[in-house]
Amino acid sequence: MMAIRVLFLAILLASPIIRVARCQSDSGAEVVEANDEGSDLGIVGEDALEYGDGSFSPASGVDTVCVFPKNSARLIPAGEENELLVGIKYEGESNLNVLAVKASVHLPFDHNMLVQNLTAQAFNNASVPPSTQATFPYIFAVSKYLQPGTFDLVGTIIYEIDQHPYQSTFYNGTIEVVEASGLISVESVFLITLGIALLGLLGLWIHGQIQNLSKKSKRAPKVEVGTKSTDASMDEWLQGTAYTQSLSSKLKKKK
Repeated sequence: MMAIRVLFLAILLASPIIRVARCQSDSGAEVVEANDEGSDLGIVGEDALEYGDGSFSPASGVDTVCVFPKNSARLIPAGEENELLVGIKYEGESNLNVLAVKASVHLPFDHNMLVQNLTAQAFNNASVPPSTQATFPYIFAVSKYLQPGTFDLVGTIIYEIDQHPYQSTFYNGTIEVVEASGLISVESVFLITLGIALLGLLGLWIHGQIQNLSKKSKRAPKVEVGTKSTDASMDEWLQGTAYTQSLSSKLKKKK
């Protein structure tokens, strides 16, 4: 199945019958056609969507693929524009009218936790005839305040056939949000400032400990205790006792 989708995408990007609609920020539309058949695919910018808040089932005969043409690693810088290509292959009987492409960012462990609804791209007169392949570039940007990390991106293309609305999910996978390119980020400045403050507090604590040790060493002067007077009084007290007599007898014997 994966090989079939990759083959379809390769054919989609190289086929001479592909019609490519370029997204623009203004209300105009730029359309590139590789053949002379069929009507133009128009883009009307970020208008309100008639079916933007609905949830519909996919139509039979419609197959979609998605590729990040300039970002195979799917690294999404926060606050910067990113582009992906939505490929649609239609094998029906009536014309398919593309209404919009939209996407949303969710937490990877719980899709019920919505992080951000991305800008929807509305189309006007974007008709895809039967047995036709078409690509639609979708430009989006996640919030510049979104913390770096892994998130799930869910992309949906909304269309109608015979005035009945449908939608197909063209991408439901992970993206890696990274910091926008720049000299230094606000978070980095905060961490550097916090590190400097901690080092300063540690230096003050070490300096205080050294001062306390030096003060204690100065408060303990050396005291010498004499023993001569004590020895003299002890000799007078022992005179005439058996202890002094035994000592004098021992001295005489040594002589």
